[in-house]
Amino acid sequence: MQKTEAYIVDALRTPTGRRRGSLSQAHPADLGAFVLTHLVERNVIPAAEYDDVVFGCVDTIGPLAGNIARSSWLAADLPLTVPGVTIDRQCGSSQQALHFAAQAVMSGTQDVVIAGGVQTMSQIPISSAMIAGQAYGFSDPFSGSSGWRQRFGAEPVSQFNAARKIAEHWGFSRQDMEVYALESHRRALEATTEGRFTREIIPCMGLERDETPRLTSLQKMAELEALEPGSPLTAAVSSQTADAAAALLVVSEAALKRYNLKPRARIHHLSVLGDDPIWMLTAPIPATQRALKQCGLQWSDIDRVEINEAFASVAQAWLKETGYPHAQTNVNGGAIALGHPLGATGARLMTTLLHELERCGGRYGLQTMCEGGGLANVTIIERL
Repeated sequence: MQKTEAYIVDALRTPTGRRRGSLSQAHPADLGAFVLTHLVERNVIPAAEYDDVVFGCVDTIGPLAGNIARSSWLAADLPLTVPGVTIDRQCGSSQQALHFAAQAVMSGTQDVVIAGGVQTMSQIPISSAMIAGQAYGFSDPFSGSSGWRQRFGAEPVSQFNAARKIAEHWGFSRQDMEVYALESHRRALEATTEGRFTREIIPCMGLERDETPRLTSLQKMAELEALEPGSPLTAAVSSQTADAAAALLVVSEAALKRYNLKPRARIHHLSVLGDDPIWMLTAPIPATQRALKQCGLQWSDIDRVEINEAFASVAQAWLKETGYPHAQTNVNGGAIALGHPLGATGARLMTTLLHELERCGGRYGLQTMCEGGGLANVTIIERL
C-alpha cells in the first residue's frame, strides 16, 4: 500500500497528580477513559470510525492489567468494535504508542488512530512488575539468565545506579543537579502562572492544574537524604511519582479530507535506538544525534526540545553532549517538576511540545526519552 504522511490533529492531557494526590483514587481505566472521551467528543470523527487505540503503560498488574487501552475505551462507553492495544517500552511507552500509531497511518493500513498512555503510580508503584515474580521464585527479570550474566555480570540493572554513573562520568555534583532541578520547578511554576498549559490540560476530578511543581529552594534540597548511601542523588533531582493520562489523535491525509480536519503538526521523523542497559539512561544522546542525521536536519533547525527528566543528570548529560541550548529545552519545566507518570509521560511530553511550538511560533520540535533496557525514542514534528 502507498505510504502516506501522518498528522497530529489534537492532543490533550489530564493535569499530573502528585503521589497520593487528587488523582490517586482514580481507576486507571477511568483516567484513560477521561482523555479518550474528551478527544472523541471534541473532534468530528464518528467514534465507530476510529481504527485503533494504542496506549502506553508500565507495571501492568492489578488495575493496569488486561490491556488498559481496550479497558479505557470500553470504560468510556465507546463502540465495542474499536480495538485497543497496550505498549510497554518502559518509560517511553506512550512515545512508542505514538510511533506505532503514526507508522500504521504512514503504511496506509489505518487512517484514524489514538495514541496515548495512562499510569496511576499512587496505586501501582514503580517497578511493581519487576518484583511481581518473586512469589514464583524469580527475584528479578535478569539475574536468572545465564546469557545475561555472561554479558553484563552482576552489576545492578537499576535506574538509580545508572543516574549515579552518569553524574559521576560527566562530573555533575549534587549541587549542580539541585540547581538544574530548581530551574525545572521555576519554569513549571512560571508556565502554570502564565497559563501556558491551559490549552493542553483538561481539568479532571476537580484538579485544574499540575499539582507537582514545588516552591522550593537550594537550601531545602540540601537537607534531603541521598536515595542510596554515597550517592549524589536525592528525591529533589529525580522525576516525581505521578498519576496522569494523555492522548493524541493521529490521522492520514485521506482522513483530513474525509472529515475536513485541520492538522496541527506533521510527523517528520520516528526512530528508536539502543545503548548499554547498565548505563540505561544514556541512549537519548546517540539517538538524537542519529535522528538528525537520518532526517537531514541540523540542531539549529530545532526550535524546542522535550527530554524526559528522569533524573537531572540525564538531561544535563544530554545538554552537555549535544550542545543544544537549555533555554530551548523543557522550557515549561520537566519531569522533576511536572512528574513522570511512566506510561503516560511520552504522550504528555508530545502534547506539551506541540502546544509550546504553537505558542512560540516554532517549526520543528524534538522529543526524546531514556528508557529501561538502555533505549531511547526520538520523535520530530513539524508544526503546520
